[in-house]
Amino acid sequence: MKILVLNAGSSSQKSCLYELGNTLPETAPVPLWEAQIDWNHQAGTAKLRVKTAQGAQTEATLTPESRLAMTEQMLATLWQGKTQVIEQANEIDLVGHRVVHGGQAYQQSCLITPEVKTTIAQLANFAPVHNPVNLEGIEAIEQILGKVPQIAVFDTAFHAQMPAAAFVYPVPYEWLEQGIRRYGFHGISHQYCAHRAAQLLGQELKNLRLITCHLGNGCSLAAIHQGQSIDTTMGFTPLEGLMMGSRSGSIDPGILIHQLRQGDWTADQIDDLLNRQSGLLGLSGVSNDMRQIEQAIAAGNSRAQLALDVYIHRLRSQIGAMLASLGRLDGLIFTAGVGENSASIRAAACEPFAFLGLHLDPTKNSAHPVDQDIATANSTVRVLVIRTQEDWAIACEGWQLFHQHDA
Repeated sequence: MKILVLNAGSSSQKSCLYELGNTLPETAPVPLWEAQIDWNHQAGTAKLRVKTAQGAQTEATLTPESRLAMTEQMLATLWQGKTQVIEQANEIDLVGHRVVHGGQAYQQSCLITPEVKTTIAQLANFAPVHNPVNLEGIEAIEQILGKVPQIAVFDTAFHAQMPAAAFVYPVPYEWLEQGIRRYGFHGISHQYCAHRAAQLLGQELKNLRLITCHLGNGCSLAAIHQGQSIDTTMGFTPLEGLMMGSRSGSIDPGILIHQLRQGDWTADQIDDLLNRQSGLLGLSGVSNDMRQIEQAIAAGNSRAQLALDVYIHRLRSQIGAMLASLGRLDGLIFTAGVGENSASIRAAACEPFAFLGLHLDPTKNSAHPVDQDIATANSTVRVLVIRTQEDWAIACEGWQLFHQHDA
């Protein structure tokens, strides 16, 4: 069967087409086709990159119109041009979507129905940067591919078993009854990386205590014990926790009260400021992209240096918080765009934890590692760089749901 995956994030959209048989392979196969739309390429444009398992590649610069129009352009490369891998659209058996917020209603993957779409739309209040984008992708597939079955894989699901002490906020209990609690996000990535770490270390996941660091445009950590998330940095929304590309992460709520009293602020303005104009972008005035921050620092930009310093400080402090929840650390995992590609961020994050016996091998760290242990031989904590395979994890969920339904 052929499974198409749409993974819409805050700064990019990634898509893959997998062809799977009657059993799932233990490790991720190379997709037949991969595409990515990068919204951060250049102001007013988006960059489409497509490649196939056979080595064909194509690139195009898109003028952002509707998500439907750009999804149509992207999917057309599946069945036409030099990246063609299928004859026609109806060869696709299933489409899997990453959906950021499932709330309390969806704690596992499910087939998308009108009711599921309604709930995803309602939960956009909890994840305003993500859920609307996820829903647009679902509706685009409905228009382009017709009645092909679609499934939703929720980023919140992996964190659903956190203990109450970790997910309850110290606010009036009535708020908890209204669904205001920590949900956690990036669960697809955290779960995949934990399983992959156990494979790479040759150990049972149930015996490991891990901290996974998903560092992209959005950033979060998870403390994983016996294969389950027991604590995480994101909360009721993907705004809480670490400093991110354009999101503030955790700040004193009193700041918002102060600002509301000082000026004529609306909820939408505050939402925009904290979700889209803060973080690396807000402090540096340069970009939400770590690569551009590092370039600005090299050119002597002091605000970019400040942004990086705050980013590192908050990352270190939250790793410490996750460590406290675990009580012991067997492995520290770095993943996603910054986590996988920035040796300097990894080194800075690890430096204060030498007291644990954690020692990074600088040669391994700087050698563009992929799915590798970059700690020294005598390090008591293993440090791994793992290429997150959210798309593959979504495809696996789709395959399992399809076969359950078929049975």
